[in-house]
Amino acid sequence: MARRYCCVVAWAISLWLAFGLPAGAYETALPAPAQGTLQAAFSPWDDVEGLIVGALADAHSEILVQAYLLTSKKIVGALRQAQQRGVTVKILLDAAQVAAMPAAQKQQAILRNDGIAVWGETNYTNAHNKVIVIDAETADATLITGSYNFTWSAQHKNAENILIVRGNPQLTGLYAANWERHRRDAVSYE
Repeated sequence: MARRYCCVVAWAISLWLAFGLPAGAYETALPAPAQGTLQAAFSPWDDVEGLIVGALADAHSEILVQAYLLTSKKIVGALRQAQQRGVTVKILLDAAQVAAMPAAQKQQAILRNDGIAVWGETNYTNAHNKVIVIDAETADATLITGSYNFTWSAQHKNAENILIVRGNPQLTGLYAANWERHRRDAVSYE
C-alpha cells in the first residue's frame, strides 16, 4: 500500500511540474544557495536612497530596474550617470502610475532623453515590483528588493524596507530572468 501511495504521489508531482506551472516557473521556485552578503535598511531611519545610489555607482555593465514608481531625482540621476559611464540601463515602470503622475512622466522623459530604454507594464492591475538588478552575470552581482518605492516619499515620509544582496549571481540571475519575462510583455516608450 505504501509503495502504491508513493507512486501515485510521484506521478501527481510529475504532472504538476509538467502541466501545473507556467513555463520556467519550477526553475525559479527552487531555492537558490545562500551566498554573498545581505544588507537590510529601513526608511525613514536609514538612508535607503543613499544605499541605492551607492550601489548604482558601483555598476560596471548593466542595471535593470523594475519599479512601481520612479520619481526620486537622486536615483534617476544615478541611473543617468551610470548610462553616461557606459553601463547599459533598462527600466520597467508601471504604466498606469506613470500616466497618473506628472512627476513620474517627467522622470521617465528625462531617462528616455538620455537614451535609456524604458518600458511600461500594462498587463497587471499593479506592476508592484521594486527591484534593481546590477551586473547579474558577474560574481559581484547585486540585487536590491523590498517594499521601497524609488521616490522621495519612500525615504522621507514612509515606513519602507530594502534588502541588498551582493555576490549571489544565481539569485540575482533569477530576478534578471523575471525582469526579462516582464519586459517581453511590456510596451516601449520609444
